[in-house]
Amino acid sequence: MKIGILNSGGDCPGLNAVIHGVVGAADQLGWEVIGFRDGFEGLLPPGDFTVLKPKDTIGILKLGGTILGTTNKGHFAAKVGKGDIAEVPPEIVAKAKQTMDELGITALVIVGGDGSLTTGLQLYREGWPIIGVPKTIDNDLSATAFTFGFDSAVSTVVDALDRLHTTGESHKRIMLLEVMGRHAGWIALWGGIAGGANVVLLPEIPFTFEKITEFINQRDAQGYHSTLVVVAEGASMPDGHIVTLDANTGGEVRLGGIGEQVAAKLQKLTGKETRACTLGHLQRGGSPTALDRILGMRFGVMAVKLAEEGRFGRMVSYQSYHVDSVSIEEAVHQLRLVEPESELVVAAKAVGICLGD
Repeated sequence: MKIGILNSGGDCPGLNAVIHGVVGAADQLGWEVIGFRDGFEGLLPPGDFTVLKPKDTIGILKLGGTILGTTNKGHFAAKVGKGDIAEVPPEIVAKAKQTMDELGITALVIVGGDGSLTTGLQLYREGWPIIGVPKTIDNDLSATAFTFGFDSAVSTVVDALDRLHTTGESHKRIMLLEVMGRHAGWIALWGGIAGGANVVLLPEIPFTFEKITEFINQRDAQGYHSTLVVVAEGASMPDGHIVTLDANTGGEVRLGGIGEQVAAKLQKLTGKETRACTLGHLQRGGSPTALDRILGMRFGVMAVKLAEEGRFGRMVSYQSYHVDSVSIEEAVHQLRLVEPESELVVAAKAVGICLGD
């Protein structure tokens, strides 16, 4: 067999680990691996690709990003908004299929998030031999308990909170950190708990400034003069609107900016000096954690196993400490969100974290 692999969507720590897993497992079977550059765009004639051999993946486990490049724009963008889907035009699919046929690709591994796998599902329904590998730092795909990149993103959040805690204590300020996650609050919740945040604001749990102000005033009365706040970029303001940076990106809307707005409001209501910090793409970059390196490698190996068994239209999945697979159709468009009454939320409240509700 000849396996093609591409990365699509945003970059993510652990992508190179997946490539390492695919190339290593395929080599054991005597198969060739073709890596397409810059996502699906690499499929368009004349094709932008490279042959990947085990020697090409030496030392890439520790690298962030992807040696193949990626994109969330171009001819294959399938997500144009929350819940909105756009099919790839037939003429674009035909051109890409021409490259596949000329190279003799017998399985195509797509490493991407919900949007990329939506494109993969369309291609599978049109007869392509597709295998999906879930990729998102947001950890918001319901068909898998964990996605690689999430642990690395949380670790970055925790490091930032550790630093903000010391400067906040020194100046007796409210320090606010805005984190990624889109419409899911997993990064904010896990990072907030591990980083010792006092307030964590999530998309799934509506908050009020009255509740937060009351909480901060109580802390002041108890002698705690600094408060650490984490807010997810997709959290809604009390009036229901979600703060965005740019609605005209040619894809999904760019979330961001809620941190500054919440900070300004809290400073006005509490009278305490408040500073906001947006962590942004620092959460996507840098070396992956050991967990993400191992998980990514396991995902890559499972993708090759699915190809060996001819089980196309499947997505690699991680459940109960075991790597298996589910149908791509089952995996896409099913966001896994934080349940407001979940054990983790209850635990956060039990140790005194305010979620603004």
